[in-house]
Amino acid sequence: MRAPELGRVKTRLAASIGGRAALRVYKRLAEHTLAQARALAAEGVEVRIHYAPADAGAAVRAWLGEGSVYLPQAEGDLGMRMGDAFARAFADGADRVVIVGSDLPEISAPLLRRAFHLLDGCPAVVGPARDGGYYLLGMTGMIGGVFEGIEWSTPGVLAATLDRLRAAGVQPAMLDTLADVDTAEDLPPGWAEDGMRDG
Repeated sequence: MRAPELGRVKTRLAASIGGRAALRVYKRLAEHTLAQARALAAEGVEVRIHYAPADAGAAVRAWLGEGSVYLPQAEGDLGMRMGDAFARAFADGADRVVIVGSDLPEISAPLLRRAFHLLDGCPAVVGPARDGGYYLLGMTGMIGGVFEGIEWSTPGVLAATLDRLRAAGVQPAMLDTLADVDTAEDLPPGWAEDGMRDG
């Protein structure tokens, strides 16, 4: 999760609704996602927030509050950052790890709960995104090659990831397809008009 800095978050969205509005959308989405994840804390789920840049820990903690573990993101592309987050969680003793994006208006605690339950009987679970990527990935252990050689932020991310999982002998469980927010067209009805647009 990136620190909420004007001009540094949701840049594609900012091109159409303005930087300040994009920042408000970013914060609203992140806070919603975190609330859904924290709803599982009573069930033993530890919520970890991997933040960037590395010196933004205090700012992100001040924004999102206590009740989570805060860790700086690894360097490198998205795959390297996700791989590191999984590896650190497993090294710390987790037996099921789910990573979820922070720009999902439709994410819910029941969906996250279902992802963990699916991992009881399957080594991996994937939540497909409508843009050809994925919004959620869960695993019960590190799966070799799952993050390698993928062109991130392209419509082929999901297909490439599924290929790598199957090459590793893993048939993942699949969740519902959801939309993430990259452009103004991805916003839920009313978000751009209801005080969100710069003007």
